[in-house]
Amino acid sequence: MTNNIKVGMADYKLGRNNDVLTTLGLGSCVGIVIYDKTRKIAGMAHIMLPSSKEIKNNSNKAKFADTAIEELLNEIARMGANKNALTAKIAGGAQMFKISAQNENLNIGKRNVIAVKDILMYFKIPIIAEDVLGNYGRTIEFDCSTGNLKIKAIGKEVKII
Repeated sequence: MTNNIKVGMADYKLGRNNDVLTTLGLGSCVGIVIYDKTRKIAGMAHIMLPSSKEIKNNSNKAKFADTAIEELLNEIARMGANKNALTAKIAGGAQMFKISAQNENLNIGKRNVIAVKDILMYFKIPIIAEDVLGNYGRTIEFDCSTGNLKIKAIGKEVKII
């Protein structure tokens, strides 16, 4: 029996075996899945911002790429995942609104994607699939039993990566 687990904005959850982790409304936010294929243990985070160091109110660790990924890795390890077997899939990081080229700092989606990639590289977690950037929102579902990440977007075909 499948157990659907909802991951909210600025949130993360863990799953295993027949669990399906789902998050809605990834615009400039990035959905990160870290997965141990052999043990079928996964974690999904829905991050909003690249760095907790840029914000004073940073108590919600799931809100930021730097702290959410570290928390996710600790929780997955506690569930029994093999740190050396972990891989990642990411989606989101869109530029939902027009901004001027001079104000690239306002492109939160792109900054989120760069931060996520840098942090995963730091922890030596390879990204094996991604669907990032663009100008449209996404909903993602990760099936812990298969390792498939389903990506839905309005007006686009469903992708499985």
